[in-house]
Amino acid sequence: MSDDIPIPPDLPDKLYFRIGEVATLLGVEPHVLRYWEGEFGIRPVRSMSGQRLYRKQDIARFLKIRHLLHEKGFTVAGARKLLKEGGQPAPGISADVVRDAMDRIAEMRSRIAGLKDDTGPLWG
Repeated sequence: MSDDIPIPPDLPDKLYFRIGEVATLLGVEPHVLRYWEGEFGIRPVRSMSGQRLYRKQDIARFLKIRHLLHEKGFTVAGARKLLKEGGQPAPGISADVVRDAMDRIAEMRSRIAGLKDDTGPLWG
């Protein structure tokens, strides 16, 4: 994906981060991270006491998810599909462009029908 979100340079140099640390870093609540885990197939390492421990690659993935959902306006399903495919979103076509094209098609059909009426039958 060309919109790679860099890991913040001020991120502490350690192997694992607790859910509260990651939530604060991303600016979301911990329950949001737990939800994203299920929706996007992120499996954190668990401590002996069962606490979620995230690696830097997990944080990078969460940053991409947050960017797609909060800044790009994707739905969860759309973001999941894009991340799964690893591609770019298809360029959208606005409703105005479609409406204009449909109007032009209707006008051309009307002109064609008028030409058929004016010429009469081709074989007499």
